[in-house]
Amino acid sequence: MPRFFGGCDVGSTTGKAVILREDTVVGTALIPSQIDPEATAREALEQAVKNVADLHGLDSLTYLVGTGYGRNEVPFANENISEITCHGVGAHHCDPAVRTVVDIGGQDVKAIGLNDDGSVQEFVMNDKCAAGTGRFFEAMARIFQMDLDAFSSLSLKAKKVIPITAQCSVFAETEVISLISKRNNPPEEIAAGIQTAVAKRVFSLTRRVGVRPKLVISGGCAKNRGLAAVLSRILNSEISTLSVDAQLIGALGAAIIARRRAVSSG
Repeated sequence: MPRFFGGCDVGSTTGKAVILREDTVVGTALIPSQIDPEATAREALEQAVKNVADLHGLDSLTYLVGTGYGRNEVPFANENISEITCHGVGAHHCDPAVRTVVDIGGQDVKAIGLNDDGSVQEFVMNDKCAAGTGRFFEAMARIFQMDLDAFSSLSLKAKKVIPITAQCSVFAETEVISLISKRNNPPEEIAAGIQTAVAKRVFSLTRRVGVRPKLVISGGCAKNRGLAAVLSRILNSEISTLSVDAQLIGALGAAIIARRRAVSSG
């Protein structure tokens, strides 16, 4: 009989789940987070398992690992592990050559340096300010009256950058609204200023762990094409593409650790 292993990443804005059949990904889910982390975890996992043959509900999982900010509120998981560890394991699984992971999530930013085996060598994080996180970009997209996907590519059209000087996310919103109200400021150049300001923040964090290739971005903001382009230039490093949806990397790492735990315990 095949064995199944689960990883569930309960984030501040999204819930993610990955199901492995032995070492193959057979089910995934990505949903908006609910107020209750346990409810988020259950819904994500139920969506991930419902179309997996031979898997009959969550109770059929051999081992389940929870991760993310809400991981301690998932009582049905066999174990809860830091998202820093899980993002490292997930990124290393996708490409064993990865040595630097920048995880830009809904409410924080983490820079993670990896050892050759995918374990965490060093990490730093910024969870004190919303500027540069997914929630910040959601606010910026609302100001520009477009969805996140459209906003993420807007700055790529800019011929120059209009700087954003505010360091606080609240003041940055006020500054952006003021800039937009001036007719001679092209929206794409304001967007380029936003992406550049965030990239500089990420750079100051990442250089503390050192930028070693390969470098990847995980988390929802990895899909922000404008940010990735600016960050690659500022870091002077190519950003490699992950073979799995960047938002699922933490859940993937959790599922891989679940498999390891089950194997080691016999």
